[in-house]
Amino acid sequence: MASGLHGLTKTKRRSGDTRARYRRILRFAAWHLAVTWWYELILPRVGLRGLAERTRARRMRHFARRFHSLAVELGGLMIKVGQFMSSRLDVLPPEITAELEGLQDEVPPVAFSAIRELAEQELGAPLEAVFASIDQTPIAAASLGQAHRAQLLPGIAEDTGLGSVVFKVQRPGIDRIVDVDLAALRRVGGWLRRIRIVSARADVPALIKEFSQTSLEEIDYLNEAANSERFAADFADDARVAVPAVVWERTTRRVLTLEDVTAIKITDAAKLAAAGIDPVQVAPVFASVMFDQLFTHGFFHADPHPGNIFVTPAPDSGQGHPWKLTFIDFGMMGEVPVKTRSGLRKLLIAAAARDGRGLVAAISDIGVLVPSADSVKLEQAMTQLFARFGGMGFAELKEVDPREFRDFAMEFGDVVRSLPFQLPENFLLIIRAMSLTSGVCSSLDARFNLWDSVEPYAARLLRDERGNVVRDAASQAWEIAAAAVAMPRRLDALIRKVDEGSLEVANPRLERHMAKLVRLGQRVVAALIFGALLIAGALVRPEDHVLSNVLMICSVLPLLFGLRPPRS
Repeated sequence: MASGLHGLTKTKRRSGDTRARYRRILRFAAWHLAVTWWYELILPRVGLRGLAERTRARRMRHFARRFHSLAVELGGLMIKVGQFMSSRLDVLPPEITAELEGLQDEVPPVAFSAIRELAEQELGAPLEAVFASIDQTPIAAASLGQAHRAQLLPGIAEDTGLGSVVFKVQRPGIDRIVDVDLAALRRVGGWLRRIRIVSARADVPALIKEFSQTSLEEIDYLNEAANSERFAADFADDARVAVPAVVWERTTRRVLTLEDVTAIKITDAAKLAAAGIDPVQVAPVFASVMFDQLFTHGFFHADPHPGNIFVTPAPDSGQGHPWKLTFIDFGMMGEVPVKTRSGLRKLLIAAAARDGRGLVAAISDIGVLVPSADSVKLEQAMTQLFARFGGMGFAELKEVDPREFRDFAMEFGDVVRSLPFQLPENFLLIIRAMSLTSGVCSSLDARFNLWDSVEPYAARLLRDERGNVVRDAASQAWEIAAAAVAMPRRLDALIRKVDEGSLEVANPRLERHMAKLVRLGQRVVAALIFGALLIAGALVRPEDHVLSNVLMICSVLPLLFGLRPPRS
């Protein structure tokens, strides 16, 4: 009885916590929306536009700092939301994105007793009966889950060939927190959809839907395990890449057990040097592997931050370097549809050629720019960008006069934000992946020049594209030849039908259009007759009430005829 009351009290407390969390998120959003509405809509209408413009940058920074604090305090999806916002350079001002780009998914760890309770419930047995040993101190603690090292029991270890593993467990109650956070975000999205200056820039409900789908997939460890194996299959023949094996016997929706592949963190320059690995050589290999994911396989790691990539010494790798790149954490993955992948290839080729116009055309092909967008200013901005900064590495960019870079960045940002963008599915994940890739490469090599990796890759893509053109031309030539061979026989059959008078010509589309035109004409005639009878009835009413009533009643007949539904 006492345990039942304790459980009921605990449930009520959790319910109260989730309601308080929901209200707090909404209060934060409502307050800052009200402040923005006051400064951006009301003050300009009363002649105080200058005040709104002078305080805008300070207000944006204040909002970003407050959201940063809220995200760290609440954890859950709020940290993911902040990281999501930091990548929205196309919509959000730099004052917000710059403040949030350093938001890390690191939170205080959960007590091991709570982790034990959830894990035993998922695995259906005490942990001592499942693992030989478990380190109670986590090796990583994030907003959605935390990881511990463990040793498999001898039987499982012999079957899998693994001894040491990483035991990853969801934070207790995180599924409920995710539901609350998503409900709050949908509510805020509904508010933003009604604000014209926001809805004109982005489809907020669609963005929240994409974010929701990614978040729900990330807390399903069975999905992460499947992603890991798919990624491993893509790079099965690539000696540059390693992926941890999944221990399916110890994996559920909320528990994931993987081979322990812990090695040197990709940005740990000191340990890389101690292992005889030159960080400068790691950068282009990492960039090339990320390019392969995006442009070749179409299935990519969307969260390639330094904590998710190790450099593993491998003397027998067969490459020009005795190490491999080991990827972990496949909860956030992205897929590139074939059409988008083709557009991305064109974009990469145009970027390597410093072709501003080609770059804008590729962006349009991908579907980022709406068809009605005026892209002339964007083409000009891209051309200026390549002319001034194209080909510069990170170190060279640091030597540019900050005022020049700031002025260009503000002008370029204004151009981007003035255009109507519509981001295709998964495109935010692509932006995030490439942004993190650039950051990791620059930290490995201060003079790393992304163009050095882009150009040879783009040249290979260009050769592939030319090969595709040749294959397409050959295929079309074969089809034309086959049609030419069959043409005399088909012409003979046609002439015979003409002679017999049995030739029939059918065009369903034309027939449908004709039916619509006939229907439209009938409606117009019915409307004219209805109006004529109604007006005639009104005109004769003072002279003859009976005739007037008859005319008005008769006017109903053509009205009903015109309103009747079309025949199927």
